[in-house]
Amino acid sequence: MNANVFVRSSNNAFRISQRHTPTSELLKHSARSKFKSTKAGNPSKPSGTTGSISEGHLSWPEYLNVRKQRRTWQNVMAIPTSLLGLIGGASYFGSLETDPTKPILGLDPFMAYGLGTVATMGLGYLVGPSIGNAIWRFSNRRVASSIDARDREFYKHIAKNRVDPSLQNPTSPIPDFYGEKIGSLSQYRQWLRDQAKYKKRMVLPED
Repeated sequence: MNANVFVRSSNNAFRISQRHTPTSELLKHSARSKFKSTKAGNPSKPSGTTGSISEGHLSWPEYLNVRKQRRTWQNVMAIPTSLLGLIGGASYFGSLETDPTKPILGLDPFMAYGLGTVATMGLGYLVGPSIGNAIWRFSNRRVASSIDARDREFYKHIAKNRVDPSLQNPTSPIPDFYGEKIGSLSQYRQWLRDQAKYKKRMVLPED
């Protein structure tokens, strides 16, 4: 009996000593470290996907924000191109010899040259947005395909939800027919409300 008790006690002591050996503790610590690193490494994939979203799929808020930036570029570039057109037109027409006795297209030469200068400024104003859009596309060339895809979807939504053009009249045009001023989801919702109000005003008779 005493021998069996001694054997069992020896086995229990051996098992306890094995649990607390430095080697077993190191293995447990290594396993815990690998498990933690694996858990920490899993979110790294979504973070990489999020970081590359500029080169892949664009969410609607991101697309509308990018669209707003593009419109800003277009509007800003219209200013210098208009000034260049004005300066260029004034320099060109101002250097021409003027004979008041010889009308140009039935107009006084000074008036004709003045209209020509204004026309060159207007041409610069029209060209400016195209130049701004080209610069903007070059600076965002990595996401150009994603933006083009979103553009097609966006214009489908605009064409589907805007008022029928046959309902408008010259004195009351449809508000923002092409949705050019939409730069956020809140502005899009406001655009939908404006379209609904316009349609209601045009379709339903006034009291």
